[in-house]
Amino acid sequence: MILSLRATAAAAVLAVCALALSGCGAPTGLGDGGAAPPVAAQPSPQPLWPNWSEGARERPGAGDPAGKRPPPAPLAHGPEVPEAGLAAVDPYDVLRADPRTKPFGGRERIHRPGQPGIRPPVLRDLTGDGSPELVLAADLESGRTVLAAYTARVGKVVPVLYTVGKRLAVETVGTDLVVRSASDDGAEQAVRYRWDGARLESVSDIRTYKRDESETVAPEDGP
Repeated sequence: MILSLRATAAAAVLAVCALALSGCGAPTGLGDGGAAPPVAAQPSPQPLWPNWSEGARERPGAGDPAGKRPPPAPLAHGPEVPEAGLAAVDPYDVLRADPRTKPFGGRERIHRPGQPGIRPPVLRDLTGDGSPELVLAADLESGRTVLAAYTARVGKVVPVLYTVGKRLAVETVGTDLVVRSASDDGAEQAVRYRWDGARLESVSDIRTYKRDESETVAPEDGP
């Protein structure tokens, strides 16, 4: 009888050990959690006009301050936008239809900085809907640049951004538009614009000041 009880107890111990080894019910057991999720790559800056970006940490002020404003209206006399989108629209027709850029509608196209004219038009998706917006820039004799962006809505051209800057350079980070310029107070300014459902709205405005290397700190007198 004693041998039978000992055999039963031994069998129970062996069963518990087997469960422990298999990890069943063990709160500290490590299981296979599957493949690790992929790491999403962060978008890198993509210059719209690389020739104007070289050496430029000089760049424009933000547009109108954020607020409750009605959505921008289509250009009253703008060209019709076909199914192919803004890529099929003559950018000069857009410049001449926008009252703010109309004075530049007769200027020559340029391909390098240092002379006045219209930079090559750029198409970039700034709204995230898969259709590119049209970005235009006019370099002026004063050294300032007029920047304007347009989207298409129900076959119409709609202005969504207008700003002016000195020694202006522009890039995209994802669908955001980053506009860099030299501020009038000597700072380097970077304004980031993001689509808010109606227009490109400023979401950040960063100013940095260069240290004057001609200024030196006098060494402290020794003891």
